[in-house]
Amino acid sequence: MNILAMMWKNLWGGPRTMLFPKRPVVTERFRGQVRFDPALCTGCAICRFRCTAKAIEFKAGKGEFTWSYDPGQCTFCGRCIEGCKSNAISQDSECPPIYTTIGELKTSYTLTRKPPAKPTAAAPPAVVAPASTPATGDAK
Repeated sequence: MNILAMMWKNLWGGPRTMLFPKRPVVTERFRGQVRFDPALCTGCAICRFRCTAKAIEFKAGKGEFTWSYDPGQCTFCGRCIEGCKSNAISQDSECPPIYTTIGELKTSYTLTRKPPAKPTAAAPPAVVAPASTPATGDAK
């Protein structure tokens, strides 16, 4: 393609983007902003390890921990939700709100650590004696 023709089309073709407050239409399978339910969180920090964008911070202290989430760093991949065994994390289906300063949407929770769930005492399995096999062959 002739470079001058391409430049002419780009200069006089009009804008290709939307102005700032407008947003594109959200698709059906969009994964949005992460929501945290502190009542369900056990403090395992798996979400922090699974977050490739480092949007989730987890700081453990003695008897408590701090969980923080910054949507400005989030890529909305959903890996943190897949790793959460207690279902304390979910995602909204709408776009996150518009923000103008770094860290404006960051949320932080300081929670007391819950004791680990004690396994239920199950009865030991019954030992089954091996069945005796009849001898094959004749004794002479």
